[in-house]
Amino acid sequence: MSHTALIVIDAQESFRHRPYWSEAGLADYFARQQDLIDGCARLGMPVVQIFHVEPDGPFSLASGNVRTLEELSVNPDAVFHKQYHSALAGTGLMAWLTARGIKRLIISGIRTEQCCETTARHASDSGFQVEYVSEATLTFPMRHARSGRTYTPDDIRERTELVLEGRFARIATVAEVLAGVDQSQ
Repeated sequence: MSHTALIVIDAQESFRHRPYWSEAGLADYFARQQDLIDGCARLGMPVVQIFHVEPDGPFSLASGNVRTLEELSVNPDAVFHKQYHSALAGTGLMAWLTARGIKRLIISGIRTEQCCETTARHASDSGFQVEYVSEATLTFPMRHARSGRTYTPDDIRERTELVLEGRFARIATVAEVLAGVDQSQ
């Protein structure tokens, strides 16, 4: 039985209907995310898929967009819907992980600095060992409201790594995470 689970956060079609959606970096994200999903499944690790839901708009269940991005293939062991930034807040995920003796979480998905980072922090504060695979996360350019500076996805990813590393998570590549899995667990 594995004590590690992969969490795939908000890798959903809803994002294609947001004004900030961008194709930049998408092919790399899809490749890394799929490599991580396939590798974890191959190693017998549970794969948990999280979908963000809202009452209206492209994140509503009625929209038909709360489904896996078409470029990805996921056969999840569990699916949870969330209404908050953290995948652990109000979803039942914590109870599911605890019942299975999961002690280590691998975080991936969309958005790097938002739901993925928030989940990593929450998981760490809840006692989980966290592996944050930033190359298997996706985000979009953001403009700072006061300075007017636009931050690129690479800027945002670097900042997220800076604030998580050594405090809330270990930053790792897909290859590092898959190589470091103790298959005897």
